[in-house]
Amino acid sequence: MDEVNIIEMYNDGINSIITLVGNLNSKIDSFSLEITELKDLSFRQEQRILELEIMINKNSNNSSKPPSSDVYKKTIKNNRKKTGRSTGGQIGHKGSTLEKAKNPDEIIELNSIETCDCGCSLEGVKGVKKTRQVFDIPTPKIFVKEFTTNEKVCPDCRKVHKTEFPEGVTQPTQYGENMQSLMNYLTQYQLIPLERAAEAIGDITGQKISQGTLVNAAITLSNSLKDTVNEIKNKIKNSEVVHFDETGMRSNGKTEWMHAAVTETLTYYEIHQNRGEKAMTDIGILPNFAGTAVHDHWKPYYCFEQCTHSECNSHHLRYLKSIYEDYHQDWANTMSSLLIEINRKVESLKVQNLTEMPKEDLEKWHKLYHAIIENGIEENSQKSPVILNKKGKPIKSKSLQLLMKLQKYDIETLAFMYDFNIPFDNNLAERSIRMQKLRQKISGCFRGKNGGNIFCRIRSYISTAKKNKINAMEAISTAVKGHPFVPV
Repeated sequence: MDEVNIIEMYNDGINSIITLVGNLNSKIDSFSLEITELKDLSFRQEQRILELEIMINKNSNNSSKPPSSDVYKKTIKNNRKKTGRSTGGQIGHKGSTLEKAKNPDEIIELNSIETCDCGCSLEGVKGVKKTRQVFDIPTPKIFVKEFTTNEKVCPDCRKVHKTEFPEGVTQPTQYGENMQSLMNYLTQYQLIPLERAAEAIGDITGQKISQGTLVNAAITLSNSLKDTVNEIKNKIKNSEVVHFDETGMRSNGKTEWMHAAVTETLTYYEIHQNRGEKAMTDIGILPNFAGTAVHDHWKPYYCFEQCTHSECNSHHLRYLKSIYEDYHQDWANTMSSLLIEINRKVESLKVQNLTEMPKEDLEKWHKLYHAIIENGIEENSQKSPVILNKKGKPIKSKSLQLLMKLQKYDIETLAFMYDFNIPFDNNLAERSIRMQKLRQKISGCFRGKNGGNIFCRIRSYISTAKKNKINAMEAISTAVKGHPFVPV
């Protein structure tokens, strides 16, 4: 509107001015509404950008993502503190140098020199003997053992007399115990795929075998371990502290769940089609367990109230790191430092052969823990914008969700401080499922209805044996021969 139009409206009187102001107010209201909508859109876009940035920045060090997802990325700084020690073996570390055998299997006497270069005879001159040993293995070769029985008929009474084949020799041709042990060692422990394992055995021994033979060897071994693994399961039920974890596995063409229950000396795996409370109930360990269950914050674990619980603080440290790096909230870094400091204090007391922390220290750490949470709630309210869901209700930020969890599950988080038998984290269970995931990456899903169950039973036995200082080949061999290792 130019100056001429304004003057004309002024000359027309008050009604024209009122109309003009009304039109202007209407446009201002329209512009105000548009500005509000743009601000809301901008806010939502900023939140979405932040979410995407956090998603990109997630790694195994600040979330529950596996280390395998960190490929092609810059090495991530972890929570370990520098010790000042050089890399490699430390002073006092027991080495593994190849030592000479006291009783070698073969001694080869090399010809001695009897005449000096000058022509003098060295016969009768006493010399100094030196020895060098070569450790090697004989060239692998299949050894075929044939059993022959005799059957005779008495010429008078016609009674038949015959000798019996040794126990276990049931087929016209079959592989022996050592060969079966090698098959299971390669496929069930070293996790070599069936095709490659068959090829390796053929190249090494000269005996071609089928993949079906490898599968049958695993089935036979699994059947022989039924009672042993059940005994392992029962011992875990009666343990004081047990670590629990679960991971998705492809079995028989669908996603199922491998559940792990482990202690320092025992391991038990089982495949189930479910992940939560139903699976844990069907497996039958947690419903009959009265000790301390160490696990991550998977809610179905808390359905079992007859036992006490302890949460994994490695998970907490990763989540706290994410809150500090992505949302820039200082309380998270303070809480992380506190948990690490308490753990160091506990470890130093253990070195002194102490079994508990002084009461005044327990109260001090506990109060400091809750003080950080209170400060965190205040800091979160200042730094975290209010986000509404589709129904218009505010959504709790990631930071506030973690604060509420730490506040509600304070005893479970600090359980390692109150009971020195309880560990700081659940790494024992997480390590126990790592190799099982590797098997899936190498060989794909479990084949057949019982493929996963066979694998879990054998791995439960092998893992338990190794924890009790028995090497895998020896454990498999004794099981194949009908005398599996049974933990005390």
